[in-house]
Amino acid sequence: MKYAWINQHLDLFPISAMCRALKVSPSGYYQSLKAEPSQRAQRTETIKANVQRLYNSFCGIYGSYKIAKELEKSDEMETACRNTVARAMRKMGLKSKVSKQFKPATTVVDPKRQPAPNVLNQDFTATAPNRKWVTDITYLPTRSGWVYLAVVLDLFSRKVVGWSLSDSLTTPLVSSAMRKAIASRQPERGELLLHSDRGCLYMSESFQQTLRTLEIECSMSRAGCCYDNAVMERFFWSLKHEWTNHERFENLEEARMSVFEYIETFYNTERIHQSLNYRTPEEFERIYAASLAA
Repeated sequence: MKYAWINQHLDLFPISAMCRALKVSPSGYYQSLKAEPSQRAQRTETIKANVQRLYNSFCGIYGSYKIAKELEKSDEMETACRNTVARAMRKMGLKSKVSKQFKPATTVVDPKRQPAPNVLNQDFTATAPNRKWVTDITYLPTRSGWVYLAVVLDLFSRKVVGWSLSDSLTTPLVSSAMRKAIASRQPERGELLLHSDRGCLYMSESFQQTLRTLEIECSMSRAGCCYDNAVMERFFWSLKHEWTNHERFENLEEARMSVFEYIETFYNTERIHQSLNYRTPEEFERIYAASLAA
């Protein structure tokens, strides 16, 4: 501890004076500089380097739980428990930029149309892909005005299977996201349930006709109950708190590129989920597909 104190004050006092004050010999101090760090100290430095690497890789989004899980999954980096990772992050001044508080937003009900029943009934589990999808719309600010994001998410893997961004809040916005989801997933007729809120875009005749044509069962949240679509609300919370709240967009195209980066190159492929046993959506689906082929 005395030698460490000397190292911390080299710019303030002469080494000989500090050694006299602390009653240690200068030769002993210089010998300590040549000593190899202990195995524990080496491991601590290795863990700190790995934590910093992962923190940077995930843009400061991950906290100690997820960084510990990434270390556990890695073949190249030494594993460390969550407490060790948290301690390393505190020493380096690293903190997830994501707020822990999550409160779903409420939905404005359209009283002019008859909503579909709440078939989903807050059962957010699915036994296979393309059995239960949820969808919703959120708003993103740009310097040119608001833009609107519609997303379709598969509850089996939490994967975003379709999305669309527009500066116009009209039925084509939600229809475009749905068309992309259908084209990429090709669900079997009569096997898919789609859950949304009671917004006028989802209750429009053209959107409902699309569902009927494709034999997709429609489910809608109860009036004023945001928790009926909590998984979708949670996705939007993650998108904003992990990503878009830390950026400023000039226009629709800048927002579109950022949303593309988050969904296609991070959320679906890199971001691990506690509900998926700390796997990514694509990894979770690959494991499921492999189990069917076995």
